[in-house]
Amino acid sequence: MLRDITLGQYYPANSVIHRLDPRVKLTATLLFIVSMFLFHTFVGYAIAGICLAAVIIVSKVPFKFMMKGLKTIWFLLIFTMVFNIFLTSGTVIFEWKFIKITEEGLSNAAFMGFRLFFLIIGSSLMTLTTTPNQLTSGMETGLRWMKKIHVPVHEIAMMMSIALRFIPILMEETDRIMKAQQARGADFEEGKFKDRIKALVPVFVPLFVSAFRRANELAMAMEARCYRGDDGRTSMKPLKYKKRDGISYLILAAYIALIIVTDKAVLALL
Repeated sequence: MLRDITLGQYYPANSVIHRLDPRVKLTATLLFIVSMFLFHTFVGYAIAGICLAAVIIVSKVPFKFMMKGLKTIWFLLIFTMVFNIFLTSGTVIFEWKFIKITEEGLSNAAFMGFRLFFLIIGSSLMTLTTTPNQLTSGMETGLRWMKKIHVPVHEIAMMMSIALRFIPILMEETDRIMKAQQARGADFEEGKFKDRIKALVPVFVPLFVSAFRRANELAMAMEARCYRGDDGRTSMKPLKYKKRDGISYLILAAYIALIIVTDKAVLALL
């Protein structure tokens, strides 16, 4: 299950999406997330789904590999949908004792399900096609204007890059510790919920020790290399926009315009 977490992992492939400027991918991901909250009809989600599927095909990242990341959040997805179905007031279509299902509840549950699904897939696609170093450079360069209002852009970008880099490392470490404990007779799958929680204690203790040790080693390595943050720091590979990046921005603008016009047109017809 821990190996199914795709957030923070990089999938190497020779695709146009991989070669795009990280600033383009960060902007596209941000606008895609914002667009999820602009839809009022299923037509908008259909357009978003088609566009997302097209990008996944172009990226050459296997869809099965991306779906692995959903295994860890199925419970949250189902719980959110059920929560909306039974606790949303409106036109009742089914009622039994204290249980009520409304049209608005079903609609909100469907919207929420599509929204979470697209948000997770879209965010995973960005990390799968962009290395942590590229993400750091993209954030630092794209948000450089925020330095004028004294926002520590470089520090924020560095922290996010390190966090994304440590996610798969900590997942592998957790999996290794769990296998070692299972070899010693620990059982994480059977028994009461309370017993399974207690069985995880021997996993969390060495995991935290390992995480702090890795953090200390990273800090010492950065200090040994005279890392001093953003002051006077240069980039070995400075980011430069290319023709494909400009075309990507035009496609992104067309996507936003299409969903806004289509959503308003469908609402007008309804």
